Amino acid sequence: MRKLLQRLLSKWVIKMSNKFGSRPNRDRIHDALIKLFAEINGEKSKRGITLNITRNDKIVVFSDQHKGARDFADDFSLAEKNYLAALKHYNSNNFHYINLGDSEELWENLVESVIRHNKQSFEAEKMFIARKAFTKIFGNHDLYWDNDPLASFNLKRIYGESVRIYEGAILKLALDNQNLNIFLTHGHQGDSASDGNWFSKWFVSTIWAPLQSYLQINPNTPAYDNELKTAHNELMYSWQAQRKNTILITGHTHQPVFASLTHLERIYMRLQAAVTANDEVEVEKLNAELKIRVRAGALAPEFKAYEPGYFNSGCCCFNDGDITGIEIEDGFIRLIKWSFQKTGSPARFLLEEMRLEELTEPT
Repeated sequence: MRKLLQRLLSKWVIKMSNKFGSRPNRDRIHDALIKLFAEINGEKSKRGITLNITRNDKIVVFSDQHKGARDFADDFSLAEKNYLAALKHYNSNNFHYINLGDSEELWENLVESVIRHNKQSFEAEKMFIARKAFTKIFGNHDLYWDNDPLASFNLKRIYGESVRIYEGAILKLALDNQNLNIFLTHGHQGDSASDGNWFSKWFVSTIWAPLQSYLQINPNTPAYDNELKTAHNELMYSWQAQRKNTILITGHTHQPVFASLTHLERIYMRLQAAVTANDEVEVEKLNAELKIRVRAGALAPEFKAYEPGYFNSGCCCFNDGDITGIEIEDGFIRLIKWSFQKTGSPARFLLEEMRLEELTEPT
């Protein structure tokens, strides 16, 4: 019966999850980001942290692990090996780890169950804490860390010492030509489906989690990079585009975005350039890739002049075990993926990179 229902309902469940998982509102999102950015920049902010960094500093950003209870509703279970390998690599190479929220799935699970089933991952995160190289930011699914009276007690149980929780962070980087603000937050702010909405939390814990567990469906498919930006990512971009020398890095949507474009959008942009250059070989190659990724008859989008200032770390719970994240190192910002090789061992793959100077306004 379960297999029959999987065949009948999987596509519908994933479609509904994508459709109703976010209720973005432009004014709410912009107002929330403006207030948070200003507050973190203020003196003695309790909502966020400001870090002055240099080219020599190394930063890695992961979000949306959704660590669960190792049942069929636990989206993180398949990705844990890649996550552990990634953290071992970044700790050994002296990266500062920014955990960008929804690290623990506390809408569907009791905190006690999450702690019990994720000891290896918490131990891996403790390595960064020991070096004072760990920043933990809360999202909507782990809002517990920000607002529950027992949160600090349970964090100390997990990590062996007190850990501050923030809503956002601003990295201030002095480059040759300009100072660059790198604003990081989970990205649920202003989303009426998740920013403090009790109904969403009730629906996920009472309806969605049992259904997902029974049908054994993970909506976080590798098609994440085959799509145009979600409406929520578009609105995050629209906020960032109005800021000079400030880039925005979020999570929340589980859709990686690099320099304001998804992978599919980059294919379309490269195709336009190839057509203009009359490069028939490149045009044929890109059209072949689009045939695989895009349904027949789909029209190419009308592209605006995107400024390359918005980034999304993707997630650490894709249903093939992959994880994606953002690196900042040696004057570059990079979108990376950790994936299983043919041998079954985790490995790092570079997806996109650009120089940080390209993200500043010319003087």
